[in-house]
Amino acid sequence: MKILSIVGYLGMMGALLGLLATRSLFSASPFVISLQSVALLLFLWARITFGRRSFHLAADPTEGGLVTSGPYRFIRHPIYAALCLFVLAAVAGRFSLKTGLLGALVLSSALIRILCEEALVSVRYPEYASYKTKTWRMVPYVF
Repeated sequence: MKILSIVGYLGMMGALLGLLATRSLFSASPFVISLQSVALLLFLWARITFGRRSFHLAADPTEGGLVTSGPYRFIRHPIYAALCLFVLAAVAGRFSLKTGLLGALVLSSALIRILCEEALVSVRYPEYASYKTKTWRMVPYVF
């Protein structure tokens, strides 16, 4: 699982860098800027709520208990949701076959990472099973 989670991380970051390199990550569109601003605020809220826990390249549940406050009350993976929203807004703002493929790579890589993390977190924190029944993975009422 940890190796697969690294593959997911590298896919997300590679596609993000690809969008940046092709000058497709940012747009002058007010709509895209608004969506990306919402994504950035969600990311910051989630990161602040998560606290001083460190980031791991490989999925690795941290010490300190399961975080279920802040945006984690509603969705289990708000940081990935924020990244995907940011990227999908960018893709919509400058759509082409290349940006569409890079956006799909971000989404599929995030999904790989989410599935790996959920498998590992459920082993470490038995209460995760109950938490899963009360929250959505990334998008409330959808997924």
